[in-house]
Amino acid sequence: MLGLLINDTEQKELEYLIRRELEELLMDLEDRRIDNIVKEAMRERYQMLFQLFRRVASERECLKYMPKHSGNHQ
Repeated sequence: MLGLLINDTEQKELEYLIRRELEELLMDLEDRRIDNIVKEAMRERYQMLFQLFRRVASERECLKYMPKHSGNHQ
């Protein structure tokens, strides 16, 4: 386990960067032109980024990006 000390400005910047990446992934996951194998890798990346996001964002912000656990992948 690693620890990280950051100031408020750095925390907001991390939150912003991760949020943008999550939004990009969500948009790409809706793209029917992208192969399902690639989408699976994108879902794994989303999960990892969401875990990081939980560490820097408020609970309210996290709820907006909560991964959906559906049994059917598109």
